Amino acid sequence: MDESCHVNPIQKTPTAEEQQALATVLLSVRGMGCPNCAARVRNGLLRLHGVVDVEVALELGVAEVLFNPNLTNAPALIDAVAHAGGDGRHNYRAELMSGPGLVVQEHA
Repeated sequence: MDESCHVNPIQKTPTAEEQQALATVLLSVRGMGCPNCAARVRNGLLRLHGVVDVEVALELGVAEVLFNPNLTNAPALIDAVAHAGGDGRHNYRAELMSGPGLVVQEHA
């Protein structure tokens, strides 16, 4: 692991507004290669207004995000993951796996 890649995890105290209505989504995250990558993705998501908590499972390539859907949405979460790697060295991508508004189309 490259020492210059080190990332300190941020701590967030959610506001009362952020905690009013909560939903959880699972994001599939690609591009993470080490614990610092997972911390970078987690930090990027926690910086969004409306995000209350984030758990990233590096080994599974999954992020579980607890958020207020009245303050942010899945496209903003996906965008935050992409921007978390915007330093030119890291490239992260996310896709929604489950959550509010997810439509599963059945094929006949």
